[in-house]
Amino acid sequence: MPNVYVEPLPKAREGAIQGYALEFSSHQRVTPNDYRTQEEAIKAAKNMGHHPLVARVRHTDKGNPDHWRAA
Repeated sequence: MPNVYVEPLPKAREGAIQGYALEFSSHQRVTPNDYRTQEEAIKAAKNMGHHPLVARVRHTDKGNPDHWRAA
């Protein structure tokens, strides 16, 4: 299965993180729902057979591998 990105929400904005979304590199969502915690999103991705990558920085770029680490 492909990598999925655990994206903090809201995207590209300062302030508190309100949830997490699972997305493919094409910015297409894996599931329509959001997750309250990063841990919930990681577990959901692994249960679907994906390899989750979590953000190292708040403003992410899927093309930059320095912004992501394996969960």
